[in-house]
Amino acid sequence: MTAIRKSSIPGLTDRAALERNRARAISAGPVDFLHRLVADEIEDRREEVNRRFSDVAVVTGMPGFWSSAIPGAKIVPDQPELDLEPGAHDLVIHAMALHWAEDPVGQIVQCARALRPDGLFVAACPGGRSLNELREALTRAEVEVTGGLSPRVVPMAEIRDLGGLLGRAGLALPVADQITRHVSYRDLFHLAHDLRGMGEGNALSGRLRHPTRREVLMRAAAIYAESHPDPANAGRIRATFDLVFLTGWAPDASQQRPLRPGSAKMPLAEALASMRKPQE
Repeated sequence: MTAIRKSSIPGLTDRAALERNRARAISAGPVDFLHRLVADEIEDRREEVNRRFSDVAVVTGMPGFWSSAIPGAKIVPDQPELDLEPGAHDLVIHAMALHWAEDPVGQIVQCARALRPDGLFVAACPGGRSLNELREALTRAEVEVTGGLSPRVVPMAEIRDLGGLLGRAGLALPVADQITRHVSYRDLFHLAHDLRGMGEGNALSGRLRHPTRREVLMRAAAIYAESHPDPANAGRIRATFDLVFLTGWAPDASQQRPLRPGSAKMPLAEALASMRKPQE
């Protein structure tokens, strides 16, 4: 049997197309409201930790925004091999790029290795049902008009799957949480304009390599308007963005650890009984 070379297997992401999409967005003035939302959420988490971080690195595809959001941070492109030095940082942020990674756990492992003991890792990326309305409308329209189907929206991982990556990367005290934002748009084309401005156009390796037929786009716009109107704004549509936040710590002896199985001093039933209030 002939062995299949790894390079012959197409990946999820066309990196060249992704870089072109980002470059166009940056040159035109990027649409960065999701990045601003994420930056505010990450700042809230930093304040909750109540620690001053002095050596910060940010992995991102939007360097201009994040260099302004966190002055003095090392900005690292989200390439497969990250430009991070082992043990050089007390905080590493992976900002809105993990959903394009061929190997997301590999990205987190590299970030974890760049942390000092008890250093903090934070990642934020779209997940869950992000853009589910757009995906549904395009799928239905393409099947109706052409009888076929092509990939158009990057797959989004669920919070449980993303949270599981933290432990696989060797990080301690893992936490995953999610916020949902609904954004109002005039129509599908208005939404598509914003996605291009975010650098989030279709960069999937399996995408069509020719322009989408007008009939498909018009039908998708009609389906979107019929199926997903914005309940708060008549005549507009609603787009969902689920933003997943992952936090974990580089292991350190000072951190709390769960008790070893069998090391409890009191049986569970007795502990629960002691917590019950006496009946009147």
